[in-house]
Order: sequence, then structure tokens, then C-alpha cells
Amino acid sequence: MEKEAKKIFIIEDDADITYGLESQFEAADFEVEVATGDEEIEELMETIRDFEPDYIILDLILPKVDGFDIIKKIKEDGELNDKEIFIFTDLSDEDGRARSLEIGADYVFFKEEFDTFEFAEKVKKIIANQEKVSSREDDEEEGGE
Repeated sequence: MEKEAKKIFIIEDDADITYGLESQFEAADFEVEVATGDEEIEELMETIRDFEPDYIILDLILPKVDGFDIIKKIKEDGELNDKEIFIFTDLSDEDGRARSLEIGADYVFFKEEFDTFEFAEKVKKIIANQEKVSSREDDEEEGGE
């Protein structure tokens, strides 16, 4: 049986970054959906819910919606609150990092520290490590507790 592709939803308004991330993740067999943050938050939430992503990559500074509000909405949503959120942003201050993590983001990366390739590699490595741990836990559970 073929393993179902992991889904990743990218919310980013910079077309170059979006294209770079999209091609990186598609090359790694992820199913990718993108949004520019140029829609109302409820419309964006509906799109995310419809896509049912495993992971979300989010820029905090978007044209119409505030990234912090998106994190809060995701974490308040019964269907989405368990999705991991990776922040990739220009807002490179420790206050922004702390606030993102405090309201529910799982990882925060600053664009000034990584190019899109390095960032995508980091995200893929984190996901692969989680899957290893998860599959080990599944094996242990099958072995009896």
C-alpha cells in the first residue's frame, strides 16, 4: 500500500519564497497548497480546513491578515488545532518569536537567517524525525504495554 503524501499549507505573500518552498516540498513528495494572505481570515481558514494539511508554514506579515491572528484561529479551531505551525518571517525579533510560540506556533525561523532551500530542508528534517519517533511509538504499542 502506498503511503499517503503529507500535506503542507503555505501562507506567504512573497511570490519568490512561495515558489521556492512549493517546489522544494513538491520535490519531496508533499502535496502543497498556497495562499498569499490576501484574503479575509475566515476565507483563509475555510481554505485551510478544506485542504486538511498536516503542517502549516506561515509568514507573520501578510497583506490583509495578521499572522498572529491566523495562529490563534488555527489553535482555536477543533479541526486544525493539532497541526504543526512553522513560522518563516521577516519579523526577526525575539518578542515576535516568543509571542508566536506562546500562542501556539511550533517552530519560528527568521528569513534573514535562512534561504528558502535551507528552511525547507530544516522543516523536512523535523518532519522526518517526528515520523521516526511516531513509528517507533507505534511499534512499541503493538508490542504490548
